Amino acid sequence: MVGMWVVCVFVAAASLQETIDANPGRMIEVPVGEVHLTEALRLTTPGSGLFGQGTIVQDNPEANILEIVATKDVRIQGITLVRPEGKQETSCHAIHASDSSGVEIANIRVLDNRSTAGTIFLEQCTSSRVHDSSVVNYKRIGIDDRTETEHYGYAFRVIDGTGILVARSTDITIQNNYVVERNLYPTKETKEQHQLGMLCEGKKPTNKGKLAPPGDYANNWHQGSAIVVTGPEVTSHVLVSGNLIENAAQGIDMHADSVTCSNNIIDHAFIGIKCMHGSRNVIISGNNVSHMDLWGLIMMPGTLSHPAEAATADRPARGPNFTRGNIIANNIFSDFGFGYEYFNWEGSRGGVISLESGQLPENPIMEDVLIQGNIVYDSGRDQILVDGVPQTAPPRYEYAVFISPEPAPAGLRFSDNLFHPGRAGISNLPLDK
Repeated sequence: MVGMWVVCVFVAAASLQETIDANPGRMIEVPVGEVHLTEALRLTTPGSGLFGQGTIVQDNPEANILEIVATKDVRIQGITLVRPEGKQETSCHAIHASDSSGVEIANIRVLDNRSTAGTIFLEQCTSSRVHDSSVVNYKRIGIDDRTETEHYGYAFRVIDGTGILVARSTDITIQNNYVVERNLYPTKETKEQHQLGMLCEGKKPTNKGKLAPPGDYANNWHQGSAIVVTGPEVTSHVLVSGNLIENAAQGIDMHADSVTCSNNIIDHAFIGIKCMHGSRNVIISGNNVSHMDLWGLIMMPGTLSHPAEAATADRPARGPNFTRGNIIANNIFSDFGFGYEYFNWEGSRGGVISLESGQLPENPIMEDVLIQGNIVYDSGRDQILVDGVPQTAPPRYEYAVFISPEPAPAGLRFSDNLFHPGRAGISNLPLDK
């Protein structure tokens, strides 16, 4: 381009961090071949970055692969990040960008970073983008430890892992990515082999709270999400669009304000889209959600929602954190109950689209949600193949739409939807026209 040029440095594999440090503010080319690490690569100067067709291999499961720290305008383009056979399970990230602005992660591949943490993690970042990239095989068997959380107070064995995680960040784009798990499937055999859902020891002794399971088993043993946007009361103005997700626990999980979640394809998960913990002014539109086993979409206030509150001796004044003023439009939900986890959720009550009250009595109710132009399609009525023979199957959901009756959300507006009835009908409450 006329009037623009970029200084690029070609680097030998053995000295990548040294080359980064010796060339602050420059893009470093990762050549074809493998660069092996035992410590995380760190980018800390504005305008720096990595590009190329090379592969960076992290041989140390106790280290991140790449860290972007307290800087701006860093670019990561084209490269592959991977962990080798035998060292793929980790509690670390492939990329951790923190306290930075203008970060761009584009056209990269992240393979086999099988972690209980977010594989690509943007934390306290602004004006940043993750686009046109692939995250493949990001889950592992682990322990979800909730013993330090008041309302839970227990730990249990789970499949865990998140592909792309954004926390406490603003002005973020997550677009046209491919997030897929091909190694670990939530089948009955996997559940039995790893005793998934069984309560176990955590950091603190078990002290069950209000949201703990009654016995020694928790059926929500598939944890994590393909894409998470979180940070209630902080994270806002996020675009999640055009992503293709396969074999997730939760497809897209949002706890943020002013989010547009559009034109994503989510195939096989037990929850397709989740919107809660005070998510306000969220648009969920044009998504194609198939093979869910518990909810296609759930929207609810969540434990972290609250009204505006004056200052107290223990806490400064804070504004309201409501799940309100949202749009659910032109989404398609199909093949419900024909996923990998139907055995775990068969007979569950609720709806493909579930509009819920808070998890705790003190949570403010959800209000002012527009639901229009959506389809909940009963795929079983078109017949399925059973041992090669076409058979009509009854609906595998209770209702197309479920609305919590007490306390019920207020200000729901339904129009121009096509809802095939479930086992118990279209909805548990009348739908306003």
